[in-house]
Amino acid sequence: MIILDQSFAALADPTRRAIIARLAKGEATVQDLARPFSISQPAISRHLKVLEEAGLIETRIDGTARPRRLKPDAVAALWDWLGQYRALWEMQFQKMDAVLDGLSDESERSTS
Repeated sequence: MIILDQSFAALADPTRRAIIARLAKGEATVQDLARPFSISQPAISRHLKVLEEAGLIETRIDGTARPRRLKPDAVAALWDWLGQYRALWEMQFQKMDAVLDGLSDESERSTS
């Protein structure tokens, strides 16, 4: 559960979520990741460190370059955890829809 806690804490920051969205398109260097933001490269590097410590991304060494990429297993673990609750939420929404449909039917009968 600690990994999930770290992952969700890391994803609580909008800059880190944007970095994850960018890395979903493919690996990127710190310079690539810093480009769309109005923050310094050291600030981006700190965000990357948080994401890496949470196990969401990894660094690949390519000569002097250090591109980052998503760790698919970590992202899959988040989806698996969320998926457990998705079925519950969908069931609750179906129940609510049934109640609302019943109220709508009652309202139509009383106005007829």
